[in-house]
Amino acid sequence: MAKKKRLRLIAEMARKIRVYRELKSRPRESQKYALDYETMKRPLTGKMLPVLAWQDVRRESRLFSLLAGMRMFGVGRMFTRKSWLEDHTEPSYWQITKVKVDYTAQNMDHGKAWGVLTYKGKQESEVKEVDKVMYHDWRLIPKHTEQLFKDFTPLPEPPVRYVPYPPLLRAMMLAQHSKAGRNTVAEEPALPLKRDVLLSKDYFRNQEQERQSQEGTAV
Repeated sequence: MAKKKRLRLIAEMARKIRVYRELKSRPRESQKYALDYETMKRPLTGKMLPVLAWQDVRRESRLFSLLAGMRMFGVGRMFTRKSWLEDHTEPSYWQITKVKVDYTAQNMDHGKAWGVLTYKGKQESEVKEVDKVMYHDWRLIPKHTEQLFKDFTPLPEPPVRYVPYPPLLRAMMLAQHSKAGRNTVAEEPALPLKRDVLLSKDYFRNQEQERQSQEGTAV
Protein backbone atom coordinates (compact mmCIF):
# COMPACT_ATOMS: atom_id res chain seq x y z
CA MET A 1 0.00 0.00 0.00
CA ALA A 2 1.41 3.34 -1.08
CA LYS A 3 2.28 5.75 1.66
CA LYS A 4 0.24 8.94 1.67
CA LYS A 5 2.13 12.10 0.92
CA ARG A 6 2.43 14.30 3.98
CA LEU A 7 0.93 17.73 3.46
CA ARG A 8 3.24 20.51 4.65
CA LEU A 9 0.79 23.28 5.52
CA ILE A 10 3.40 25.88 6.51
CA ALA A 11 5.44 25.36 3.32
CA GLU A 12 2.30 25.59 1.16
CA MET A 13 1.22 28.78 2.90
CA ALA A 14 4.70 30.28 2.43
CA ARG A 15 4.57 29.45 -1.29
CA LYS A 16 1.20 31.18 -1.67
CA ILE A 17 2.52 34.23 0.16
CA ARG A 18 5.53 34.44 -2.19
CA VAL A 19 3.27 34.21 -5.24
CA TYR A 20 0.98 36.90 -3.82
CA ARG A 21 3.92 39.23 -3.12
CA GLU A 22 5.23 38.74 -6.64
CA LEU A 23 1.85 39.69 -8.06
CA LYS A 24 1.64 42.76 -5.83
CA SER A 25 5.14 43.91 -6.74
CA ARG A 26 4.56 43.45 -10.47
CA PRO A 27 4.34 46.86 -12.22
CA ARG A 28 0.93 47.92 -13.50
CA GLU A 29 0.22 48.77 -17.11
CA SER A 30 0.29 52.49 -16.29
CA GLN A 31 3.78 52.09 -14.81
CA LYS A 32 5.06 49.70 -17.45
CA TYR A 33 4.09 51.84 -20.43
CA ALA A 34 4.56 55.28 -18.87
CA LEU A 35 6.49 57.62 -21.16
CA ASP A 36 8.45 60.81 -20.67
CA TYR A 37 7.48 62.83 -23.75
CA GLU A 38 10.51 65.12 -23.43
CA THR A 39 13.19 62.44 -23.44
CA MET A 40 11.09 59.75 -25.20
CA LYS A 41 12.12 57.23 -22.53
CA ARG A 42 10.10 54.88 -20.37
CA PRO A 43 10.88 55.67 -16.70
CA LEU A 44 10.47 52.05 -15.57
CA THR A 45 12.97 50.48 -17.96
CA GLY A 46 14.92 53.52 -19.16
CA LYS A 47 14.54 52.42 -22.78
CA MET A 48 14.15 55.05 -25.49
CA LEU A 49 11.53 54.74 -28.19
CA PRO A 50 12.72 54.35 -31.80
CA VAL A 51 13.28 57.65 -33.57
CA LEU A 52 10.81 56.72 -36.30
CA ALA A 53 8.04 56.51 -33.68
CA TRP A 54 8.57 60.00 -32.27
CA GLN A 55 6.33 61.69 -34.83
CA ASP A 56 3.38 59.41 -34.10
CA VAL A 57 3.92 59.73 -30.36
CA ARG A 58 3.62 63.52 -30.58
CA ARG A 59 0.68 63.62 -32.99
CA GLU A 60 -1.33 60.45 -32.45
CA SER A 61 -3.03 58.91 -29.39
CA ARG A 62 -3.11 55.59 -27.60
CA LEU A 63 -6.34 53.63 -27.54
CA PHE A 64 -7.14 54.31 -23.88
CA SER A 65 -6.36 58.00 -24.31
CA LEU A 66 -9.36 58.04 -26.67
CA LEU A 67 -11.53 55.72 -24.57
CA ALA A 68 -11.02 57.68 -21.34
CA GLY A 69 -12.84 60.73 -22.70
CA MET A 70 -15.81 58.90 -24.19
CA ARG A 71 -19.18 57.85 -22.83
CA MET A 72 -19.20 54.26 -21.52
CA PHE A 73 -15.47 54.22 -22.36
CA GLY A 74 -16.22 53.81 -26.06
CA VAL A 75 -18.07 50.49 -25.87
CA GLY A 76 -19.76 49.94 -29.23
CA ARG A 77 -17.57 52.38 -31.15
CA MET A 78 -15.10 51.53 -33.90
CA PHE A 79 -11.38 52.30 -33.82
CA THR A 80 -8.69 51.91 -36.45
CA ARG A 81 -4.96 52.53 -36.66
CA LYS A 82 -2.90 54.90 -38.78
CA SER A 83 -0.72 52.07 -40.07
CA TRP A 84 -3.80 50.19 -41.27
CA LEU A 85 -5.11 53.23 -43.14
CA GLU A 86 -1.76 53.71 -44.86
CA ASP A 87 -0.94 50.08 -45.66
CA HIS A 88 -4.33 48.61 -46.66
CA THR A 89 -7.08 49.73 -48.99
CA GLU A 90 -9.52 47.36 -47.28
CA PRO A 91 -11.06 48.56 -44.00
CA SER A 92 -9.42 47.30 -40.81
CA TYR A 93 -10.84 48.21 -37.43
CA TRP A 94 -11.82 47.06 -33.94
CA GLN A 95 -15.38 47.32 -32.59
CA ILE A 96 -15.09 47.57 -28.82
CA THR A 97 -17.38 45.31 -26.77
CA LYS A 98 -15.80 45.41 -23.29
CA VAL A 99 -13.38 47.66 -21.41
CA LYS A 100 -11.55 47.08 -18.13
CA VAL A 101 -10.05 50.36 -16.93
CA ASP A 102 -7.10 50.64 -14.56
CA TYR A 103 -8.57 53.10 -12.05
CA THR A 104 -5.21 53.50 -10.32
CA ALA A 105 -3.83 55.32 -13.38
CA GLN A 106 -3.77 59.09 -13.05
CA ASN A 107 -6.04 59.82 -16.04
CA MET A 108 -7.61 56.34 -16.25
CA ASP A 109 -5.95 55.99 -19.65
CA HIS A 110 -4.67 52.45 -19.16
CA GLY A 111 -6.34 49.05 -19.02
CA LYS A 112 -7.55 46.24 -21.26
CA ALA A 113 -10.14 46.20 -24.00
CA TRP A 114 -11.94 43.49 -25.93
CA GLY A 115 -13.71 43.61 -29.25
CA VAL A 116 -14.35 42.12 -32.68
CA LEU A 117 -11.57 42.56 -35.22
CA THR A 118 -12.20 43.23 -38.90
CA TYR A 119 -8.92 43.00 -40.80
CA LYS A 120 -8.70 43.73 -44.52
CA GLY A 121 -12.49 43.61 -44.80
CA LYS A 122 -12.80 40.18 -43.13
CA GLN A 123 -14.59 40.12 -39.80
CA GLU A 124 -13.62 37.55 -37.19
CA SER A 125 -16.34 35.63 -35.39
CA GLU A 126 -14.90 35.64 -31.86
CA VAL A 127 -14.38 38.44 -29.38
CA LYS A 128 -10.77 38.74 -28.25
CA GLU A 129 -8.50 41.15 -26.42
CA VAL A 130 -7.30 44.18 -28.36
CA ASP A 131 -3.54 44.08 -28.80
CA LYS A 132 -1.04 46.94 -29.09
CA VAL A 133 -3.26 49.32 -27.10
CA MET A 134 -0.12 51.21 -25.99
CA TYR A 135 0.83 52.19 -29.56
CA HIS A 136 0.43 55.85 -30.49
CA ASP A 137 -1.45 55.45 -33.77
CA TRP A 138 -5.09 54.81 -32.80
CA ARG A 139 -7.92 56.78 -34.36
CA LEU A 140 -11.63 56.95 -33.66
CA ILE A 141 -13.88 56.29 -36.67
CA PRO A 142 -16.58 58.99 -36.82
CA LYS A 143 -20.14 57.72 -36.62
CA HIS A 144 -21.10 59.11 -40.03
CA THR A 145 -18.38 56.97 -41.68
CA GLU A 146 -18.92 53.75 -39.72
CA GLN A 147 -21.41 52.41 -42.28
CA LEU A 148 -18.87 52.87 -45.08
CA PHE A 149 -16.48 50.57 -43.24
CA LYS A 150 -19.22 47.99 -42.56
CA ASP A 151 -20.62 47.96 -46.13
CA PHE A 152 -17.31 46.88 -47.67
CA THR A 153 -17.57 43.55 -49.50
CA PRO A 154 -14.29 41.61 -49.50
CA LEU A 155 -13.09 40.13 -52.76
CA PRO A 156 -13.32 36.33 -53.09
CA GLU A 157 -10.23 34.33 -52.33
CA PRO A 158 -8.15 33.50 -55.43
CA PRO A 159 -8.14 29.82 -56.37
CA VAL A 160 -5.28 27.70 -55.06
CA ARG A 161 -2.80 27.15 -57.89
CA TYR A 162 0.15 25.68 -56.01
CA VAL A 163 0.45 23.17 -53.18
CA PRO A 164 3.54 22.06 -51.22
CA TYR A 165 5.40 18.99 -52.40
CA PRO A 166 5.12 15.80 -50.35
CA PRO A 167 7.78 15.69 -47.60
CA LEU A 168 9.85 12.92 -49.19
CA LEU A 169 9.82 14.49 -52.66
CA ARG A 170 10.63 17.89 -51.17
CA ALA A 171 13.62 16.42 -49.30
CA MET A 172 14.86 14.78 -52.52
CA MET A 173 14.61 18.07 -54.42
CA LEU A 174 16.48 19.97 -51.71
CA ALA A 175 19.15 17.29 -51.62
CA GLN A 176 19.52 17.56 -55.41
CA HIS A 177 19.92 21.33 -55.12
CA SER A 178 22.56 20.87 -52.43
CA LYS A 179 24.41 18.26 -54.52
CA ALA A 180 24.46 20.63 -57.49
CA GLY A 181 26.18 23.26 -55.36
CA ARG A 182 23.12 25.41 -54.69
CA ASN A 183 22.88 25.38 -50.92
CA THR A 184 20.06 27.95 -50.72
CA VAL A 185 16.74 27.79 -52.53
CA ALA A 186 15.26 31.15 -53.55
CA GLU A 187 11.66 29.96 -53.17
CA GLU A 188 9.96 27.07 -51.46
CA PRO A 189 9.30 24.38 -54.09
CA ALA A 190 5.61 24.17 -54.92
CA LEU A 191 3.63 21.82 -57.13
CA PRO A 192 1.34 23.52 -59.69
CA LEU A 193 -2.20 22.16 -59.79
CA LYS A 194 -2.73 23.24 -63.37
CA ARG A 195 -0.29 23.43 -66.22
CA ASP A 196 -0.92 26.40 -68.48
CA VAL A 197 0.24 25.48 -72.01
CA LEU A 198 -0.14 27.76 -75.00
CA LEU A 199 -1.10 25.48 -77.91
CA SER A 200 0.67 27.13 -80.84
CA LYS A 201 2.66 25.94 -83.84
CA ASP A 202 5.92 26.46 -81.99
CA TYR A 203 4.70 24.25 -79.16
CA PHE A 204 3.93 21.31 -81.46
CA ARG A 205 7.18 21.88 -83.40
CA ASN A 206 9.20 21.77 -80.19
CA GLN A 207 7.38 18.63 -79.09
CA GLU A 208 8.18 16.94 -82.41
CA GLN A 209 11.84 17.95 -82.25
CA GLU A 210 12.10 16.64 -78.71
CA ARG A 211 10.52 13.33 -79.73
CA GLN A 212 12.89 12.93 -82.68
CA SER A 213 15.94 13.73 -80.54
CA GLN A 214 14.95 10.98 -78.13
CA GLU A 215 13.94 8.32 -80.70
CA GLY A 216 16.32 9.25 -83.49
CA THR A 217 15.55 9.74 -87.19
CA ALA A 218 14.78 6.98 -89.70
CA VAL A 219 17.70 5.85 -91.88
